[in-house]
Amino acid sequence: MHISMIPKQTGPRLAAAGVSLAIAGTLLGAGLAGSATAATAATTAKHASSSSAAVAKPTIVLVHGAWADSSSWNGVIERLQALGYTVDAPPNPLSGVSSDSAYLSDFLSTISGPIILVGHSYGGFVITNAATGNPNVKALVYDDAFIPAAGDTPESLSTALPGSCLTSTALSFVPYPGAPSGDADVYVKQSVFPGCFANGLPAREGAALAAEQQPPVASILSDTLTTTPAWQTIPSWDVIGTADHVIPPAEQVVMAKRAGSHITEIKAPHLSMISDPGAVTRVILNAARTIG
Repeated sequence: MHISMIPKQTGPRLAAAGVSLAIAGTLLGAGLAGSATAATAATTAKHASSSSAAVAKPTIVLVHGAWADSSSWNGVIERLQALGYTVDAPPNPLSGVSSDSAYLSDFLSTISGPIILVGHSYGGFVITNAATGNPNVKALVYDDAFIPAAGDTPESLSTALPGSCLTSTALSFVPYPGAPSGDADVYVKQSVFPGCFANGLPAREGAALAAEQQPPVASILSDTLTTTPAWQTIPSWDVIGTADHVIPPAEQVVMAKRAGSHITEIKAPHLSMISDPGAVTRVILNAARTIG
């Protein structure tokens, strides 16, 4: 049997070996510390990036138009919430551009962080007036909506080009307590509503929407902006339903081009957020990604 003998280290050799081990240990420690520091920095940066992205995700505020309520946004709300967005759909009082936009402006002031402001139909007047001067509103999205300039009214814009079903014979006027002289609540006749607003939707759904419409005051039809249009300083997107019978699509194109909006045309009636909520949601998401 052969046994290999390890020579006994002399003092100098032991000292040299000790120095080598010390140096190696120092280098190894420095390397591990450097790796740990780098890993910690990378993790911190990743978390900071994730946190920043989470903080920057905008709140989506949806504003309904006349003869409707916030439930008209249900299909859009469900899709946005499923993607993790905070969504608000406050009521639109339908009492006049000045008071409705003041109500919305106060609501927006309670939201911290970026906002995407979306308006349907008459809601376009309200968001255009309310967003001016609010630095948190980063984008405007119009959905089959008015995009007004100074001096425009719902009546003047809906009749600027032929094709609107919203004529005086389509309306019924109902008095309400305390109404100013000559004003009243205004309804779309139930016989007219389905073909005017809800063409393309199932007949039963159109009939139900006609029965539960929320009336504006009649004076809204001749109301106008009270401040500089927000689209002059805030980027905007526009969904145009090519089968809209309320606001002629050709007039919507004119308004959108004047505002410099990103235009998306879809085959849909005036109530496009009900008939095709997916398409409307995609445009809102495009706006959110662009500003974020």
